[in-house]
Amino acid sequence: MAEEPHGTWFGFGFRGFGQALGSGRGCQAVLSPEPLRAGGHIRGVSASWSYTALMTCGGRVELSGYASGEASDCRDVWASEGLVVVLRAGPGSLEELQGWAPSSALRGEPLWAQTALVPEAEAQREDPPEGDGPATKLPLLPGSRAHLSPQPPFRQPLAPELQARQLDLGNEHVLLLCAAGQVFSWGGGRHGQLGHGTLEAELEPRMLEALQGLRMAQVAAGGWHSVCVSETGDIYTWGWNESGQLALPARSLAEDEETVTWEGLDEDCSNGEEAAARAKDGVPVPFIAVQPFPALLDLPLGSDAVKASCGSRHTAVVTRTGELYTWGWGKYGQLGHKDSASSDRPCRVEYFVEKQLQVKAVTCGPWNTYVYAVERRADT
Repeated sequence: MAEEPHGTWFGFGFRGFGQALGSGRGCQAVLSPEPLRAGGHIRGVSASWSYTALMTCGGRVELSGYASGEASDCRDVWASEGLVVVLRAGPGSLEELQGWAPSSALRGEPLWAQTALVPEAEAQREDPPEGDGPATKLPLLPGSRAHLSPQPPFRQPLAPELQARQLDLGNEHVLLLCAAGQVFSWGGGRHGQLGHGTLEAELEPRMLEALQGLRMAQVAAGGWHSVCVSETGDIYTWGWNESGQLALPARSLAEDEETVTWEGLDEDCSNGEEAAARAKDGVPVPFIAVQPFPALLDLPLGSDAVKASCGSRHTAVVTRTGELYTWGWGKYGQLGHKDSASSDRPCRVEYFVEKQLQVKAVTCGPWNTYVYAVERRADT
């Protein structure tokens, strides 16, 4: 079996606080992918709005942006605006979670610390190759019986029967993928981000009935929208579509080339109904403000998706052939198309095609995007 080629992490989008996004010092935005720089080969990225945490293969966490600092002997890191959590190896099958204030530079004493018992299967598993993400999957804790929360209590228990495989946090909602490939959601639902067909909140995990029977491979929670990828490569989106982040027609993009931010949606605009408007050719065009049920999305050329990630109001998807598609809000270049335009249609990021790079992973921050790519082999 051929050895996996060496890869590189790239970044683009908002860097108003000096986050690691390649070069571009002194500018607020990086409009096209640029290689990241760290004190070692980067293994994973976790991005908040004002800072980014880089995890290197040597076990070092490096913070850049509004928060700076570093820590060694780390297994994983999770960044949120009010809290940065690192997972460190402990004696035997124990690991220690440490929660820090981002402004602490990871020095002194953490805000809190807690040991975590690593299941035998996880303890014996070798670390994955560089760029494929850490062995653990914060904010899902080792053992899959609890997850992190940016607000106290920081450890939230999960019902054992859920058998969580992946978990992702939006601004107000949680998505969970169970071992059987079914999707559960809970939290705030006023933008339809829970996918249950209503705008009501859910206090406990509830299975998405619309996807029942379809095996999902990944979930991704945006600010107020949600995405999941099926095992067969299909993409489903639901929630808020103000900036076209669902790849459905958005009124704000049709009315103005720059996305208009709607701080508050009135009842008529957030009820999930299609608002008809006249296109230039006189044919009514449906605009979607809120999509409360999962909608099937087709990528150009019939491409199959394997991975997805969501920012605050943008979405990125990796295809089976290693291409990257992005759409939604693009004011800071987070779509990677060399401009600051927004889009309600999936567009391929041509940079990786031009550089003969195969995209392997994508992680969105709220207003930026990080991508891991390798040199494309002739047979791919």
